[in-house]
Amino acid sequence: MDLLDFARAIFALIATLALIVGVAYGARRLGMLQANPQAPRRLKLTESLMLDPRRRLVIVRCDGREHLLLLSPAGDVVVSEMAAKEESAA
Repeated sequence: MDLLDFARAIFALIATLALIVGVAYGARRLGMLQANPQAPRRLKLTESLMLDPRRRLVIVRCDGREHLLLLSPAGDVVVSEMAAKEESAA
């Protein structure tokens, strides 16, 4: 490997890294990346129960409401919706 091949490989590495940094910067400027990772999360998996190897019940909390979902290979079904209980700070 002579000096020209080595320089070409280094230039290709620098160009690739610059392209990755440029795309990440553009995505952040366009709002595609979450700007505030400390923001409160809106979705939470509260509890999960396996019924059998193919089906499970899950309670999902979203925007102050809880949803009971039945997940299976045949499809997902919302079993019930209810207002979420307030969590006590312990």
